[in-house]
Amino acid sequence: MKKILCLFLTLSAISGFSQNSKIIENGGTGLYKAMVVGEKSLPQHSIFRPTDLSKIKKLPVIVWGNGGCSNSSNNYQNFLNEIASRGYIVLANGPFVPQGDSLSAEDQKKRTTSKMLLESVDWITAQNANKNSPYFKKIDLENIAVAGMSCGGLQAIEVAGDPRFKTTLVLNSGVLNAPPPANMGQMPAATKEKLQDIHTPTLYVIGDSTDIAYKNAMDDFGRINHVPVVMANLNVGHSGTYRQPHGGAFAPLILDWLDWQMKGKKENAKLFSGTTCGWCKKDGWRIETKNFNTKYD
Repeated sequence: MKKILCLFLTLSAISGFSQNSKIIENGGTGLYKAMVVGEKSLPQHSIFRPTDLSKIKKLPVIVWGNGGCSNSSNNYQNFLNEIASRGYIVLANGPFVPQGDSLSAEDQKKRTTSKMLLESVDWITAQNANKNSPYFKKIDLENIAVAGMSCGGLQAIEVAGDPRFKTTLVLNSGVLNAPPPANMGQMPAATKEKLQDIHTPTLYVIGDSTDIAYKNAMDDFGRINHVPVVMANLNVGHSGTYRQPHGGAFAPLILDWLDWQMKGKKENAKLFSGTTCGWCKKDGWRIETKNFNTKYD
């Protein structure tokens, strides 16, 4: 019993590990085995991050909005966990739910808001400065992405003007040309005018013409003429590949984008543009780019 307690305390010391955590898909396929945790000081969010923070100097940040503006990130946990295993910290809207548990009926009725994405940024900024936090001086605050799927993508667009963001990811989403129907619930108030607030390189990943967001997303792409933007389409429909093992086909492309924009891997530019355009040659993918000043040949 003493040996077990000693091991638990050692894990706690090196990684901020707590019982309020769970492991998804054996920690992902990246160099850093990941887990999802709940933090008392951020109760309405779930945090996907490497288990052993002692192995990492700085973690770029992704703040995430769920499809349907849902109060749970469970439908995206394979995908978000895989990102974390590659050396990122993802702060997702929706409270942490321990293994085997489920959200209460009351929590299931709740919908998240765009404001929660900014609350995530505020929280991790404070944690980075807190000597008593496992995230103390572990966070790369110069590299923060805002991202979301469907309704969560609209949340991302709504707050994308925040100067702290380095890149924007809009997934299976696009701004409606008219106000949403009343039966669509608490949709973010993002309008086409909001696209002009985006100040960062932006990636759209859409499920092609079978995706209900396709027309809206393509319209967004046509309107964005002031920042670099990539439109990536794969014919998988609106649900994407998030629930597939390790996030499916979407995950590698998105990780290549994040590594380019947030980790300075400039060679990844050739995967999205130029005559070589690696992702253009992948089966099923259709890639379009705009507003890049340099051709990556």
